[in-house]
Amino acid sequence: MGKLSNKKIVIAGSRKIEEMSLLIEKQGGTPVIRSLQGLLYFDESAIERELLFCVNNKIDWFVLTTGTGTDTLLGAAERLEIHAALIQKLKEAKVSARGYKTYALLKKLDIKPEIVDEDGTTQGLIRSMDLCDFAGQTVVVQLHGEPQPDLIQFLENRGANVIQLLPYRHVEPESSTLEMLCHELSTSSIDAVCFTTAVQVRYLFNYAKRQGLADTVRESFNSRVRAVAVGKVTEEALRDEGLDLVVVPEIERMGAMVIELVKYYENQ
Repeated sequence: MGKLSNKKIVIAGSRKIEEMSLLIEKQGGTPVIRSLQGLLYFDESAIERELLFCVNNKIDWFVLTTGTGTDTLLGAAERLEIHAALIQKLKEAKVSARGYKTYALLKKLDIKPEIVDEDGTTQGLIRSMDLCDFAGQTVVVQLHGEPQPDLIQFLENRGANVIQLLPYRHVEPESSTLEMLCHELSTSSIDAVCFTTAVQVRYLFNYAKRQGLADTVRESFNSRVRAVAVGKVTEEALRDEGLDLVVVPEIERMGAMVIELVKYYENQ
């Protein structure tokens, strides 16, 4: 029998659901789909204004938080016929980068970042920038899907004039899905929840807080139900919500997170 035998494992993502479900089933578990990803849409008009600002003004710093988001901005700049101008601005400014995908993209563009994160997390990026002087500097922050209040506050507290580039924006998932998952957590009728992005964590806890269920949900995760994170950024979001134990693989892959959960139960 598989190590997930008789266990109900929630999949909170919206991608590769069939593959993850099959992996869980092969280990004897029962996959439960509760997609918390919501909808993602590209705000073309907003990003056009922000990119035109970047190429027409002096930028002191670019803070790039995701490779996908940075690539999206470059694609939008190409459609606006300002791609070369944006690359030039990136080369003229100091660049701070979070994540290996961002670093790899910059390397292709022959741009060496001034600052890189310590561990792939936003907090790691903030720590790496701790000694930088941002007073009076214009800092463009590339975000992906959701705001990063800790990062923005850090920069503003250091005296930076912050411009946020948020090409993708999320729309909250169905309230019925959030309600169902909160009920399953409060009754411990599930055994684990696999989170594949940080935004899923925030949607769950924001809903739980509005419903007065945050302490119940947190206590459930800190007792019987295991929280599983695909990588460090998602783990960071769970830790920020007060979770003491998070199962997370060394390799940031969806299949790896299921295998890591199997290992966790093997060691119990």
